[in-house]
Amino acid sequence: MKDYFELNSIDKRIIAALGQEGRLSYEELGSKVGLSASATLRRVRRLEEAGVLAGYVALVRARAIGLALTAYIQVRMAKPAGSSKSDPLALFAAAVQGWDEVVECTALTGEMDLLLKVVVVDMDHFSRFIMETLLKHSSVQDCKTSFVMKPLKSNVTLV
Repeated sequence: MKDYFELNSIDKRIIAALGQEGRLSYEELGSKVGLSASATLRRVRRLEEAGVLAGYVALVRARAIGLALTAYIQVRMAKPAGSSKSDPLALFAAAVQGWDEVVECTALTGEMDLLLKVVVVDMDHFSRFIMETLLKHSSVQDCKTSFVMKPLKSNVTLV
């Protein structure tokens, strides 16, 4: 038994079109993929119900709202104390939900445990976030930062 949804060529075209313009009407979308509006609606609903289409969002350009600095921070988690029953990753995962600067957080394999994508106004804002928030969290042992110089590719669709 498969634990994923198998996409056919029409499903892929629907997802690609919605990835380019998420506000298309079903009539417009249908004309792009070769289906009637009602058939397109049925396909989109099926993709939503299967969890393939997880939601719809407005993409915001960070610089346009004053967020000019993007950084990727590799975080090494502290090892739990011998008798501690608390899980550092769970504590961190709960805390990061409230940090507006962090737009993405992913657990990794390898030398570092987590990768954070952080978007801030400027270097002063970044410094405050690092010193007053990230490094003060009890689950964080160490971090390494790389700053984005120039985005080369950003793709929100997978097909």
